[in-house]
Amino acid sequence: MNAAPPHEAEAALLTCCGSLRWARRVAAHRPYPDLDALLAASDEAAYDLPPGDLAEALAREPLDQAVPHQGTPGATYTAAHTALRAAHAAYESRFGHSFVVCLDHVPADEALDHLLCALRSRLGNDPEEERALAADELRRLARGRLARLAARHAAAGPTRPGARPDSPYVPV
Repeated sequence: MNAAPPHEAEAALLTCCGSLRWARRVAAHRPYPDLDALLAASDEAAYDLPPGDLAEALAREPLDQAVPHQGTPGATYTAAHTALRAAHAAYESRFGHSFVVCLDHVPADEALDHLLCALRSRLGNDPEEERALAADELRRLARGRLARLAARHAAAGPTRPGARPDSPYVPV
């Protein structure tokens, strides 16, 4: 991250948060002495994203977040997945953007329940309150993605340009 040309650093950062303003701000403050400094810069850049930049970042989020379903019986998973799709559709209809929630510290066997509960509870928010919650979840997602990106880079060298840090891509 520290040695990459600005356009490469920004491209890598955009895989962590879809706001170009955020990526440019984080890239502009390089070099970072350690991961904690990078994460602090990420937080600072994310805290005051204007509505347009937040909308840009939300638009670049996947429409259907992957949810671990390890150990969930097939019929139960199918019913839960159907409920999840319906809740996502209701959320997107109400707020005009994808639902985002950080599940980094949620055990895999609780992720689906956590996601469904969060979706249902946040559907009752007013748009301004939900915009603030979505911004905070994006900040948390960016932190986790940055940490995984840094860990993979340290372990295996540079990643493929454009690969999401939460994807299963393994650098060659």
